Amino acid sequence: MRSTPPVRRLRLGMPRRMVSQVLLMQLAIAAGVVVLATGLFLAPLSDQLDDQAMRRALAIAQTTAAVPQIAEDLQNTAPSVDGPVQREAERIREASGAEYVVVMDLHGTRWSHADPTQVGGHVSTDPSQALSGRDVMEIDSGTLGRSARGKVPLRDSDGTIVGAVSVGIEYDSVRARLIHAIPGLFAYAGGALAVGALAAWLISRRVHRQTRDLAFSDISALLSEREAMLHGIREGVVALDRAGRVRLLNDEAQRLLGIGEEAVGRSPDEALGEGRTADVLAGRVTGTDLLAVSGQRVLIANRMPTDDGGAVATLRDRTELEQLGRELDSTHGLIDALRAQDHEHANRMHTLLGLLELERYDDAVEFVGEVVGDHRATAEQVTEKIEDPLLAALLVGKATVAAERGVALRVSDRTRLPDRLVDPRGLVTVVGNLVDNALDAVAGTPHARVEVELRAEGHTAVLRVRDTGPGIPEEHRESVFTEGWSTKKPPAHGKRGIGLSLVRRLAERQGGSASVGEAHGGGAEFTVVLPEAVAGTALDSAADPAPQPALAASAKGTAEEESR
Repeated sequence: MRSTPPVRRLRLGMPRRMVSQVLLMQLAIAAGVVVLATGLFLAPLSDQLDDQAMRRALAIAQTTAAVPQIAEDLQNTAPSVDGPVQREAERIREASGAEYVVVMDLHGTRWSHADPTQVGGHVSTDPSQALSGRDVMEIDSGTLGRSARGKVPLRDSDGTIVGAVSVGIEYDSVRARLIHAIPGLFAYAGGALAVGALAAWLISRRVHRQTRDLAFSDISALLSEREAMLHGIREGVVALDRAGRVRLLNDEAQRLLGIGEEAVGRSPDEALGEGRTADVLAGRVTGTDLLAVSGQRVLIANRMPTDDGGAVATLRDRTELEQLGRELDSTHGLIDALRAQDHEHANRMHTLLGLLELERYDDAVEFVGEVVGDHRATAEQVTEKIEDPLLAALLVGKATVAAERGVALRVSDRTRLPDRLVDPRGLVTVVGNLVDNALDAVAGTPHARVEVELRAEGHTAVLRVRDTGPGIPEEHRESVFTEGWSTKKPPAHGKRGIGLSLVRRLAERQGGSASVGEAHGGGAEFTVVLPEAVAGTALDSAADPAPQPALAASAKGTAEEESR
């Protein structure tokens, strides 16, 4: 037995496509407006035609009453179908196209009528208002049916009312005029509807292009998904309109940039202040994976233009990755230094073993004393001039790394820094970055030397780092403090151009400054001034005790990590 295929039922309702729904709604609105306008036009048109018919009847009646002969004949003759009043009234009726022209006396007796049999009879409607001297306009029914009427008093040569004149316009002719006007009105309405339909179609085409033929439910779902995505992802998203104003910020962008919802509607310069981050968001700096620094955060920004003339910028937080990369660089440097020290230590052990085998004990003792004394002298030289254990440990470690790289790192004789720093870790970051840059600049050059000078002038800490490298051209001395600017090859883990930018930001955050010039004898000299970096009295420092000397050795590794 063959199964009967299911019958498909026609489902009526709104179409699913948004463009179709918009088109249908616009057509319905256009049709409704046309019907409403047509009805609003027809209603007063009927009243206007009635008023015109009544005024026409009144004008004919006034013209008839103004003929002196009619009033004279009314007084001097009897009502008759062949009388002068009937003849004159019929002449006026035929000339004016009225339905009837009735002349009556003071008693309401007709002296004329379109139907001769009605002459001599009493009028069918009340003539009292006209006989009392008032003009009357009305729509009423009489012996000839419904008509638009005008009634006026009839006066003799002395102005005395001797009767009245009533003129009627056939109401069917008024209705015919209205009906005759309707096709033309519908034609105009149809034309207006056609224009509205064409406009609706054009608008729907534009909506189709802009919405990519999505349904309302799809758009609603996309908006919900967008909100969930923007506030759920761990990347900052900043959307800008065609005028360059911020129109959207997700939660992560607010956190990374340190701004709130008040930035919406403002330009990046107004919301963030002038700087590289604002330049990247505004599109004044182009490229991919652009480096920017916001506060203490290192950001990677990408900007993509949109079809409406705006743009969307994404921000990634690379602060932790950058720190890990610097720690990795530091670890590699320490490993290389340890490897070199291991090689040197092996050579020293071989030398010591040879001296012992040759039984030259005095020379062996002297050799060991010299080796130990060199390292002890370097540490003592640093700790005598720099009392803060973090900074001292940092410079001792840097001296070891510099020696392995063939660079002489010395602390200036003018260096004097007490153990009363307000923010020692911040100063460690500044010193570490400047020393690393100096070592990179002089590495591989003959007679490479780096000199560090740290001194306190009242509450102000002044840092100078000089090197014997090639120096920095005058036209680039401001660019070196810009995020992402570097003349060195970037490391494997990321980008360069961050250290000096952080140095300047740390200095400016404390109300200080960072600058670079030419060192005496060539090379570069970096100067950092940090106001209020040194506590005023010993009592101030007692509130925040310094690390114990026993921690100086462990602080070495921490200081190097901070400096990078």
